[in-house]
Amino acid sequence: MSTMAKTDVPHVLKSTPLLEFKNITVMNGKRKILDSISLTLEVGENIAILGPNGAGKSSFIKTITREYYPLVQEEGVQFRIRGRDTWDVFSLRSTFGIVSNDLAYAFSREMTAREVILSGYFSSIGLFQHNITPKMEHETSEIFEFLEISHLEERIMTELSSGEARRVLIGRALVHRPKTLILDEPTNSLDLHALHTFRTTCRKISQAGTGIILITHHIHDIIPEITRVVLMKDGRFCMDGLKEAVLTETNISELFCVPVHVRTDDGYYYATGY
Repeated sequence: MSTMAKTDVPHVLKSTPLLEFKNITVMNGKRKILDSISLTLEVGENIAILGPNGAGKSSFIKTITREYYPLVQEEGVQFRIRGRDTWDVFSLRSTFGIVSNDLAYAFSREMTAREVILSGYFSSIGLFQHNITPKMEHETSEIFEFLEISHLEERIMTELSSGEARRVLIGRALVHRPKTLILDEPTNSLDLHALHTFRTTCRKISQAGTGIILITHHIHDIIPEITRVVLMKDGRFCMDGLKEAVLTETNISELFCVPVHVRTDDGYYYATGY
Protein backbone atom coordinates (compact mmCIF):
# COMPACT_ATOMS: atom_id res chain seq x y z
CA MET A 1 0.00 0.00 0.00
CA SER A 2 1.73 3.16 -1.17
CA THR A 3 1.98 6.29 0.95
CA MET A 4 -0.97 8.59 0.29
CA ALA A 5 -1.93 6.82 -2.93
CA LYS A 6 -4.93 8.52 -4.45
CA THR A 7 -7.78 7.62 -6.74
CA ASP A 8 -10.03 10.20 -8.32
CA VAL A 9 -12.25 11.91 -5.75
CA PRO A 10 -15.03 14.17 -7.05
CA HIS A 11 -15.22 17.71 -5.67
CA VAL A 12 -18.55 18.22 -3.93
CA LEU A 13 -18.48 22.02 -4.09
CA LYS A 14 -16.16 24.50 -5.80
CA SER A 15 -16.00 26.76 -2.78
CA THR A 16 -13.80 27.33 0.26
CA PRO A 17 -12.93 23.86 1.57
CA LEU A 18 -14.32 22.86 4.93
CA LEU A 19 -10.95 21.54 6.02
CA GLU A 20 -7.42 22.02 4.69
CA PHE A 21 -4.61 20.16 6.44
CA LYS A 22 -1.20 20.08 4.73
CA ASN A 23 1.93 18.52 6.19
CA ILE A 24 0.52 18.47 9.73
CA THR A 25 2.70 16.81 12.36
CA VAL A 26 1.66 16.44 16.01
CA MET A 27 3.82 15.29 18.92
CA ASN A 28 2.71 13.82 22.24
CA GLY A 29 5.80 14.22 24.37
CA LYS A 30 8.58 12.67 22.32
CA ARG A 31 6.20 10.49 20.32
CA LYS A 32 4.99 11.52 16.87
CA ILE A 33 1.26 10.75 16.76
CA LEU A 34 0.49 12.44 13.43
CA ASP A 35 3.18 12.33 10.79
CA SER A 36 2.94 14.97 8.04
CA ILE A 37 -0.73 14.33 7.19
CA SER A 38 -2.57 16.22 4.46
CA LEU A 39 -6.29 16.27 3.76
CA THR A 40 -8.72 18.58 1.99
CA LEU A 41 -12.42 18.10 2.71
CA GLU A 42 -15.21 19.93 0.93
CA VAL A 43 -18.44 21.15 2.54
CA GLY A 44 -21.04 18.39 2.40
CA GLU A 45 -18.56 15.62 1.61
CA ASN A 46 -18.98 12.25 3.31
CA ILE A 47 -15.73 10.54 4.22
CA ALA A 48 -14.50 7.64 6.35
CA ILE A 49 -11.11 7.51 8.08
CA LEU A 50 -10.40 3.79 8.46
CA GLY A 51 -7.50 2.28 10.37
CA PRO A 52 -6.48 -0.06 13.20
CA ASN A 53 -6.36 0.92 16.85
CA GLY A 54 -3.46 3.28 17.49
CA ALA A 55 -3.38 4.55 13.92
CA GLY A 56 -3.89 8.18 15.03
CA LYS A 57 -7.52 8.55 14.05
CA SER A 58 -8.69 10.13 17.32
CA SER A 59 -5.58 12.32 17.37
CA PHE A 60 -6.65 13.68 13.99
CA ILE A 61 -10.03 14.67 15.47
CA LYS A 62 -8.37 16.25 18.50
CA THR A 63 -6.25 18.31 16.15
CA ILE A 64 -9.38 19.64 14.45
CA THR A 65 -10.83 20.62 17.85
CA ARG A 66 -7.53 22.18 18.97
CA GLU A 67 -6.92 19.75 21.79
CA TYR A 68 -3.69 19.01 19.93
CA TYR A 69 -1.58 21.58 18.08
CA PRO A 70 0.63 20.84 15.08
CA LEU A 71 4.31 21.60 14.93
CA VAL A 72 5.25 24.67 12.95
CA GLN A 73 8.08 23.15 10.97
CA GLU A 74 8.43 24.77 7.60
CA GLU A 75 6.71 26.70 4.86
CA GLY A 76 3.89 24.82 3.22
CA VAL A 77 2.15 23.75 6.44
CA GLN A 78 -1.57 24.57 6.33
CA PHE A 79 -4.04 24.24 9.18
CA ARG A 80 -7.28 25.79 8.00
CA ILE A 81 -10.98 25.34 8.67
CA ARG A 82 -13.33 27.12 6.26
CA GLY A 83 -10.41 29.16 4.99
CA ARG A 84 -9.31 30.39 8.42
CA ASP A 85 -5.93 29.76 9.99
CA THR A 86 -7.16 30.53 13.52
CA TRP A 87 -10.40 29.62 15.22
CA ASP A 88 -11.81 28.72 18.62
CA VAL A 89 -13.91 25.79 19.71
CA PHE A 90 -17.09 27.86 20.05
CA SER A 91 -16.82 29.21 16.51
CA LEU A 92 -16.68 25.61 15.28
CA ARG A 93 -20.11 24.68 16.63
CA SER A 94 -21.91 25.53 13.38
CA THR A 95 -19.21 23.75 11.39
CA PHE A 96 -18.65 20.48 13.25
CA GLY A 97 -20.84 18.43 15.54
CA ILE A 98 -18.78 15.82 17.38
CA VAL A 99 -19.75 12.51 18.96
CA SER A 100 -16.92 10.66 20.68
CA ASN A 101 -16.40 7.96 23.28
CA ASP A 102 -15.00 10.61 25.64
CA LEU A 103 -18.30 12.47 25.32
CA ALA A 104 -20.27 9.28 25.94
CA TYR A 105 -18.32 8.74 29.15
CA ALA A 106 -18.87 12.34 30.25
CA PHE A 107 -22.65 11.93 29.94
CA SER A 108 -22.86 8.66 31.85
CA ARG A 109 -24.63 10.38 34.71
CA GLU A 110 -28.04 11.17 36.19
CA MET A 111 -29.60 13.50 33.62
CA THR A 112 -32.41 13.08 31.16
CA ALA A 113 -31.93 12.69 27.44
CA ARG A 114 -33.69 16.02 26.91
CA GLU A 115 -31.26 17.76 29.28
CA VAL A 116 -28.37 16.25 27.35
CA ILE A 117 -29.55 17.58 24.00
CA LEU A 118 -30.37 21.01 25.45
CA SER A 119 -26.87 21.17 26.95
CA GLY A 120 -25.50 21.17 23.42
CA TYR A 121 -26.56 24.81 23.05
CA PHE A 122 -24.15 25.73 25.84
CA SER A 123 -21.39 23.17 25.22
CA SER A 124 -21.83 22.08 28.83
CA ILE A 125 -22.08 18.73 30.57
CA GLY A 126 -25.62 19.15 31.88
CA LEU A 127 -27.74 22.23 32.57
CA PHE A 128 -27.07 24.73 35.34
CA GLN A 129 -28.19 28.39 35.34
CA HIS A 130 -28.57 28.46 31.58
CA ASN A 131 -31.24 30.52 29.89
CA ILE A 132 -33.21 28.00 27.84
CA THR A 133 -35.36 29.78 25.27
CA PRO A 134 -38.65 28.57 23.76
CA LYS A 135 -36.78 28.30 20.44
CA MET A 136 -34.27 25.90 21.99
CA GLU A 137 -37.08 23.82 23.48
CA HIS A 138 -38.87 23.66 20.12
CA GLU A 139 -35.74 22.75 18.16
CA THR A 140 -34.86 20.08 20.71
CA SER A 141 -38.28 18.49 20.25
CA GLU A 142 -37.74 18.56 16.48
CA ILE A 143 -34.41 16.76 16.89
CA PHE A 144 -36.04 14.05 19.00
CA GLU A 145 -38.64 13.56 16.28
CA PHE A 146 -36.10 13.59 13.46
CA LEU A 147 -33.97 10.95 15.18
CA GLU A 148 -37.10 8.97 16.15
CA ILE A 149 -36.16 8.92 19.83
CA SER A 150 -38.99 10.97 21.35
CA HIS A 151 -39.75 8.02 23.64
CA LEU A 152 -36.36 8.60 25.32
CA GLU A 153 -36.84 12.29 26.23
CA GLU A 154 -37.39 11.81 29.97
CA ARG A 155 -35.22 8.73 30.36
CA ILE A 156 -32.08 8.98 32.49
CA MET A 157 -28.85 8.49 30.53
CA THR A 158 -27.59 5.79 32.87
CA GLU A 159 -30.74 3.78 32.09
CA LEU A 160 -30.21 3.85 28.32
CA SER A 161 -28.54 1.21 26.22
CA SER A 162 -25.28 2.11 24.48
CA GLY A 163 -27.12 2.50 21.18
CA GLU A 164 -29.82 4.74 22.67
CA ALA A 165 -27.25 6.91 24.43
CA ARG A 166 -25.24 7.30 21.22
CA ARG A 167 -28.31 8.55 19.34
CA VAL A 168 -29.02 11.08 22.10
CA LEU A 169 -25.45 12.37 21.79
CA ILE A 170 -25.93 12.70 18.05
CA GLY A 171 -28.98 14.84 18.82
CA ARG A 172 -26.82 17.02 21.08
CA ALA A 173 -24.30 17.44 18.27
CA LEU A 174 -27.03 18.56 15.85
CA VAL A 175 -28.40 21.50 17.86
CA HIS A 176 -26.25 24.07 16.04
CA ARG A 177 -27.09 22.56 12.63
CA PRO A 178 -23.45 21.76 11.85
CA LYS A 179 -22.21 21.44 8.29
CA THR A 180 -20.53 18.16 9.19
CA LEU A 181 -21.01 15.52 11.89
CA ILE A 182 -17.84 13.86 13.20
CA LEU A 183 -18.38 10.35 14.55
CA ASP A 184 -15.36 8.96 16.41
CA GLU A 185 -15.49 5.14 16.73
CA PRO A 186 -19.30 5.36 17.03
CA THR A 187 -20.23 1.66 17.09
CA ASN A 188 -18.01 0.49 19.95
CA SER A 189 -20.11 -1.65 22.33
CA LEU A 190 -23.17 -1.72 20.04
CA ASP A 191 -24.97 -5.02 19.43
CA LEU A 192 -26.36 -5.98 16.01
CA HIS A 193 -29.74 -4.30 16.51
CA ALA A 194 -28.14 -1.11 17.83
CA LEU A 195 -25.66 -1.13 14.93
CA HIS A 196 -28.49 -1.42 12.42
CA THR A 197 -30.39 1.45 14.05
CA PHE A 198 -27.26 3.58 14.26
CA ARG A 199 -26.42 3.10 10.59
CA THR A 200 -29.99 3.93 9.63
CA THR A 201 -29.78 7.12 11.69
CA CYS A 202 -26.50 8.14 10.02
CA ARG A 203 -27.99 7.59 6.58
CA LYS A 204 -30.96 9.78 7.43
CA ILE A 205 -28.67 12.57 8.67
CA SER A 206 -26.53 12.36 5.53
CA GLN A 207 -29.55 12.36 3.23
CA ALA A 208 -30.82 15.49 5.02
CA GLY A 209 -27.69 17.35 3.89
CA THR A 210 -25.24 17.06 6.79
CA GLY A 211 -21.78 15.85 5.83
CA ILE A 212 -20.24 12.97 7.79
CA ILE A 213 -16.67 12.28 8.88
CA LEU A 214 -16.67 8.71 10.17
CA ILE A 215 -13.67 7.57 12.22
CA THR A 216 -13.63 3.79 12.56
CA HIS A 217 -11.72 0.53 12.51
CA HIS A 218 -14.84 -1.37 11.34
CA ILE A 219 -15.34 -1.55 7.59
CA HIS A 220 -19.04 -2.35 8.07
CA ASP A 221 -19.62 1.06 9.72
CA ILE A 222 -19.19 2.76 6.35
CA ILE A 223 -22.68 3.67 5.16
CA PRO A 224 -23.48 3.75 1.42
CA GLU A 225 -23.62 7.57 1.42
CA ILE A 226 -19.90 7.72 2.20
CA THR A 227 -18.11 7.91 -1.14
CA ARG A 228 -14.53 8.59 -0.06
CA VAL A 229 -12.30 6.55 2.25
CA VAL A 230 -8.92 7.44 3.75
CA LEU A 231 -6.79 4.62 5.15
CA MET A 232 -4.67 5.51 8.19
CA LYS A 233 -1.82 3.68 9.87
CA ASP A 234 1.08 4.67 12.15
CA GLY A 235 0.01 8.32 12.23
CA ARG A 236 -0.09 8.69 8.45
CA PHE A 237 -2.73 8.74 5.74
CA CYS A 238 -1.59 5.99 3.41
CA MET A 239 -4.41 5.91 0.86
CA ASP A 240 -7.18 8.34 -0.09
CA GLY A 241 -9.77 7.84 -2.77
CA LEU A 242 -13.12 6.59 -3.94
CA LYS A 243 -14.59 3.91 -1.71
CA GLU A 244 -14.72 1.29 -4.46
CA ALA A 245 -11.03 1.71 -5.24
CA VAL A 246 -9.81 1.82 -1.64
CA LEU A 247 -11.83 -0.95 0.02
CA THR A 248 -10.16 -3.85 -1.75
CA GLU A 249 -8.95 -7.12 -0.26
CA THR A 250 -5.31 -6.20 -0.87
CA ASN A 251 -5.58 -2.77 0.77
CA ILE A 252 -7.58 -3.90 3.81
CA SER A 253 -5.40 -6.97 4.35
CA GLU A 254 -2.28 -4.80 4.34
CA LEU A 255 -3.87 -2.11 6.55
CA PHE A 256 -4.80 -4.55 9.31
CA CYS A 257 -1.95 -7.05 8.72
CA VAL A 258 -4.34 -9.97 8.31
CA PRO A 259 -5.68 -11.71 5.19
CA VAL A 260 -9.32 -10.84 4.56
CA HIS A 261 -12.03 -11.29 2.00
CA VAL A 262 -14.04 -8.17 1.18
CA ARG A 263 -17.63 -8.49 0.01
CA THR A 264 -20.41 -6.00 -0.63
CA ASP A 265 -24.08 -6.27 0.24
CA ASP A 266 -26.70 -3.58 -0.37
CA GLY A 267 -24.14 -0.77 -0.46
CA TYR A 268 -22.18 -1.95 2.60
CA TYR A 269 -18.72 -3.51 2.72
CA TYR A 270 -17.77 -6.43 4.95
CA ALA A 271 -14.40 -8.02 5.72
CA THR A 272 -14.45 -11.75 6.47
CA GLY A 273 -12.05 -14.65 6.72
CA TYR A 274 -9.72 -13.39 9.44
